[in-house]
Amino acid sequence: MTSTNLDAAAAGRWELGGDLPITRLGYGAMQLAGPGVFGPPQDRDGALAVLRRAVELGVNHIDTSDYYGPHVVNELIKEALHPYPENLVLVTKVGARRGSDASWLPAISPAELRSAVHDNLRRLGLERLDLVNLRLMGSPDESLEDAFGALAELREQGLIRHLGLSNADSAHLAAARRIAPVATVQNMFNLADQRDAALVDECAELGIGYVPFFPLGGSGPAAHTAVARIAAAHGASQAQVNLAWLLRRSPAILLIPGTSSIAHLEENVAAGSLRLTDAEVAELTA
Repeated sequence: MTSTNLDAAAAGRWELGGDLPITRLGYGAMQLAGPGVFGPPQDRDGALAVLRRAVELGVNHIDTSDYYGPHVVNELIKEALHPYPENLVLVTKVGARRGSDASWLPAISPAELRSAVHDNLRRLGLERLDLVNLRLMGSPDESLEDAFGALAELREQGLIRHLGLSNADSAHLAAARRIAPVATVQNMFNLADQRDAALVDECAELGIGYVPFFPLGGSGPAAHTAVARIAAAHGASQAQVNLAWLLRRSPAILLIPGTSSIAHLEENVAAGSLRLTDAEVAELTA
């Protein structure tokens, strides 16, 4: 299975924000930084090679953030891929910063967000960001209206093409849509954690892409047994079954599995050609 179809387009396409065609099977660059998403990679040449191989495989949707490293991952992307292919869509996140101890801290004031957008532009070597997700950290002084409003202003200035939300619920989505169009929601969702099922369906109805992070999250014994059996039946890996289930779960789901290994990258891309039966999808969902 892992070598039958190494073409990201096999997973299908999605119109991001209604005007940016992307492969539904993209690539999340977070793991290219050092341990804990902090500091430089242990193998810089390997990290650059993974990014180049992703593009070779037809991936044109790469998820990143300037707080990965911090700064490290964006700098790797620019070194590996700039000048960028015409159809490459780079998606980033703002709303957090890294402490000197590698902690994740909120950075959601309008001033911090404006600075973060300019940092992403500079380190990626871009004049406009294709999509910026606002990462909500759940801090008590967090104001979605102020934060999303600041990003909407940058969008009006032409520095951002589309906006999205991360770590958001349906109420956040409704509030943000009153301020500016929302192109994606990026939340936790996988076979083991389906608490966001209603929001996945809501996004599909609204034409909003839903991007699950940690798409290969673990599962309990019953689910693990089913995944293992279905994987064996298809000659696939269990990770590929998890990704294939997500692609079938909703046409709005856009995948960004991350890895620092070319072999794992190729395995993930090949999952786009794995066709689960309706019965298998129902069993896994249950």
